[in-house]
Amino acid sequence: MLYIWNIEKIINNTLQELKLNINVEFSDKLTAPMSYNVSTNTIKFNYIQINGYNAKINFKIKETDENFVKIMLYHQLGYYLEFRKNTRVLKTLIYGVEDEKEQLLAEIEVNSWEYGRTLVPDYLLKAYDQVRELDKLLLKV
Repeated sequence: MLYIWNIEKIINNTLQELKLNINVEFSDKLTAPMSYNVSTNTIKFNYIQINGYNAKINFKIKETDENFVKIMLYHQLGYYLEFRKNTRVLKTLIYGVEDEKEQLLAEIEVNSWEYGRTLVPDYLLKAYDQVRELDKLLLKV
């Protein structure tokens, strides 16, 4: 079981290694394991959601808890990179029409996995790709 302080330490250490200045915050109201908020430049996490997600996915990929948290973090950092590289995203999400927003959100999801993958160390690439595929299956359920 991963505890709040363990998750926070893993996230902060990884951000420090990557030399990224992003805030980290625990939220028991978050309905996802982790999220990136561009307006506050904050990674939020919910340890209960993380442990639940870990239970659903990790039996297939067999990674340590620390590596599993890092994999989820790299995906969230993909959102960070997407918002930094694509400035039209926020404007469209705020002012765009529903069809445009829906299409953009799908594009952001794909890009976040791709951009996040650029940060993943070689020893975790296979597991990252497996989590990405398993995540797609979970979203369909």
